[in-house]
Formats: sequence, structure tokens, C-alpha cells
Amino acid sequence: MLRYTLKQITVYDAVAELESVSAAARRLSMTQSAVSMSLSQLERQLDRPLFIRQGNRLALSHWGRWLRPKAKALLQNARQIDMGLHDEQLVSGVISVSASQTAAEHLLPELISKVDADFPELRVELMVENTEHVIESVLNYDIDVGVIESRNDDSRIHQENWMTDHLVVVASPHHPFAQLERVSLAQLEQAKWVLREHGAGTRGIFDGAVHGLIDNLDVWKEYQHVPVLVELVKTGSYLSAIPYLDVEHDVRNKKLVVLPTPQLDMKRHISFIWRTDAGENPLRDCLLAEGRRLLRRRERKVLEQT
Repeated sequence: MLRYTLKQITVYDAVAELESVSAAARRLSMTQSAVSMSLSQLERQLDRPLFIRQGNRLALSHWGRWLRPKAKALLQNARQIDMGLHDEQLVSGVISVSASQTAAEHLLPELISKVDADFPELRVELMVENTEHVIESVLNYDIDVGVIESRNDDSRIHQENWMTDHLVVVASPHHPFAQLERVSLAQLEQAKWVLREHGAGTRGIFDGAVHGLIDNLDVWKEYQHVPVLVELVKTGSYLSAIPYLDVEHDVRNKKLVVLPTPQLDMKRHISFIWRTDAGENPLRDCLLAEGRRLLRRRERKVLEQT
């Protein structure tokens, strides 16, 4: 016989996520005393402390962190069993996704629209953060899937490359470098730059590309939002390194110029990430499958245009 119930695991999962008995009680429509009792019973039956009280919040203990992915997988399987027994669509529910800015603005809307059309019972919750925060959210179990624009070497995270993108150095058509056939590293070092903040995937790719090539880059300002960088570059005073997806429209309309910088390699992979211990998740599998189909459609479109 099992020494715990699904209700106890549900209570544990809510407290683990919210770090608060009162918040978990509100979510589960239970009294605080009922939540506390359920949690105490689970710890007693498992003979392990799952939480450590830190001020007004409950932090996971070593055993609490060990249990987290297993509890999530158990609850996910229980929901699938319940839906299957009641003839409901198995691909239904909510999947939380956090994406870095370029992917969120140029790729995720099309992906979510396709998911909505093919799987009307599946809802995608989207948050937009820089790559560093997306990775942190995955590690903290705050989201199911992340979409990032750089490499991740944390063994706790599984990374699946989705598509390839690249950064470009852009300038106003009125910038002194705009008419050059080739922009040298020395000229790039003399320029004033506006860039994404440290922690952004875009900034990481750019810093890696100039490392060892440009010693003293004049970074005038750092901003979290690409549209701010684009508008500053249009004034004619600055250069920036921005994903081509973000400036494609302005380049075609001749509001921005892509500078020829052959010495900088700024290719990058946009990837899906999730915790390696997350277990099977049909909602995640559905999202990834739709993402692969979206990539194939984009590749066919590029071939048709060439």
C-alpha cells in the first residue's frame, strides 16, 4: 500500500511552487489548517522533512527538491488517466512557456496560433524574459518549457535546438560606416554602441564574437528592449548587434543598414529547454512537434523564395 495520497502530493506541489501555506490554501480552495495537516502527514509518512521554514516562506529541503520532479510527473500522469477514463482529449490543459525576446516576438505567436488551431484544449501561457531568467525559471520549476537564444551547459537542463538565427551589426543609413564595403575591427572599436543587457542571449552571442578581437568596446547604453535599441540606432549616432529577425523589416525598408563585418561570427541556435528530470509530458511533446513543423514550413518558404 502507498503511504501517501494524490491529495497530499497535490498539496505538497502547491506549497513547493508558492512557498506559502496560505497561498497554497487559496489556490486549492482549502483552509490553511487543512493544508498544514496534509503536509505534516506526508512528511510523517515519508519520514523525511520536505520543507525548511525561512521567515514567512517555506523553502524546499534536500528531500523536497528530490521529490519535486517526481511529484510533478505523478500528478501529470494522474491527470492523463483521469482524462482518458472520461473520454476527454488527452492533449489538453495548460503548459507554461518562457521565451527570450526575439523568439517571443517573431516565432512564438505563429507557434501558439498553430497549437490553438490543432489542439483547442491545450493552452500555452507565455512569459517573456531574458535568457538568464528563462534558464532560472526552468531550474526553479516555475515553467514547463523555455525558449532561449544561447547555449546552456547546465546538466540539469535538456536542450533541443529548434532553428538557427544570426545577429547583425546595424547602423542608420546616415552613419559614417553605412556606405563602407567592409567595416574593420578598428572601426567597430571606435564606434558608440547600444546593446542588450548582460544576461540576454543576444548580448552573450555578441560578447563571444568580439572576445579577443576588440579590447575596448565603447558601450554607451544597455537596454532590455530591442525596439529601444533599434530606434536609437536610427538616430544615426550608434551601432548595435541585433538579431536579423528583429530588424528584417527596417532593413528592407532602408531604415537600417546591415554593416559588412566578416570577422564577426554571430550565428546562434534558438532552442527549447526543460529540466532533464521532468519526465514524460505529452503537452510538451505536442509543443515541440508543432515547433518542428513550423521550422519545416519556414525552410520550405525560404527555398521557394530562392
